[in-house]
Amino acid sequence: MKAETRRRSAAYKWNHRKMDIPTTADIVIIGGGVMGASAAYHLAKGGMKNIVLLEKEEFFGTGATGRCAGGVRYQFSTEINIKLSLKSLPMIERFKEEIGQDVSYRQCGYLLVATNEQDANVFKHNVQLQNQLGVQTQFLSGDEVRARLPLMKFEDAIAGTIHQKDGLVDPNSVVAGYISVAQKMEVKALTRVEVTGIRISGDRVEAVETTQGVIQTRMILNAAGPWASQIGQMAGVQIPVIPIRRQMFTTNALKEIPQDFPFVIDFAQSLYFHREGEGLLIGMSNQNEQPGFDQNVDEEFELENFEAAIARMPLLERASRTSHWAGLYEVTPDAHPIFGATHIKGFTVCTGFSGHGFMHGPIAGKLMSEYILDRRFSSVDVSMLDLARFEEGRLIKEYNVV
Repeated sequence: MKAETRRRSAAYKWNHRKMDIPTTADIVIIGGGVMGASAAYHLAKGGMKNIVLLEKEEFFGTGATGRCAGGVRYQFSTEINIKLSLKSLPMIERFKEEIGQDVSYRQCGYLLVATNEQDANVFKHNVQLQNQLGVQTQFLSGDEVRARLPLMKFEDAIAGTIHQKDGLVDPNSVVAGYISVAQKMEVKALTRVEVTGIRISGDRVEAVETTQGVIQTRMILNAAGPWASQIGQMAGVQIPVIPIRRQMFTTNALKEIPQDFPFVIDFAQSLYFHREGEGLLIGMSNQNEQPGFDQNVDEEFELENFEAAIARMPLLERASRTSHWAGLYEVTPDAHPIFGATHIKGFTVCTGFSGHGFMHGPIAGKLMSEYILDRRFSSVDVSMLDLARFEEGRLIKEYNVV
């Protein structure tokens, strides 16, 4: 199945029950992607009632979540991101058992390739940190990289890293699973409802204004991804998240690509390849991309991407494009997410995952449910990833950003 068709068809598998918008809620969650869906499910599981989840699009999971590449990995450069993966990826692995939804978790492995000494040295340090935390990533020499990728031209590979439990998951199946079970627990999950304003009384949340009416509430979770800053401004909260376009395309069937082909990342170019059906999904980060909400494909840059891909995998010279699309990363100054409270009482945030949101979405929603219900993060201590760190200069830089 073509990737774009897969993404869209998954979204069409379910629709929300027709219902009038409620006038009151114990919490309003803004954003029906993986963060919002996970939070709604975990809050309901934790016993919270009168939960309202709002999504402005026609279907859940068709914003940033539905437009991502679906990659999940343990390979990060900071302890906190590794710990988030150590909690989140096992949740995805047992998703069908817990939620009843197959999410097509394919552990093909991520193979990150370093073509310069700086990246190779950082990779070596990253592997040591990952190993210390229980992630059995392997460090590869340039020759070992070339041996594992005989269809690719990596004469300049100096080193690489691989972890076999990294892989691919269907994003919309994750969202659909959480929404379906949350609705059975009486979460009011609504699409085609756009938030237009937030009412504040003194220093506290009072209500959410939408295109369908006003909802009185004392608690909001801003899980709006690339649009989180706009939602924050409605409450007078400055959230340093900017939207950056990323795009990808898929090819026709390529019989030469083996079934066990890993998720390959040419790190210096932010160029990546993974199997998609019988062909490949290919993407590359545009280092000159300006912030904005444009989700149209930049055809000129796509040509650059194709040329870079052919240089690494010559057999692509006879490949054709079958689909393409663009989506948005929500990027923070340190490429780490934001969890928790703000100076407005009742206004909480879970955003800024900088391209890593889908893979950390399950644990992120659970963490926010813990914080909202118990005022503490129990599963992983993410208290250092608060909004205040940007003003206080407590930034934590992530190196493994693609």
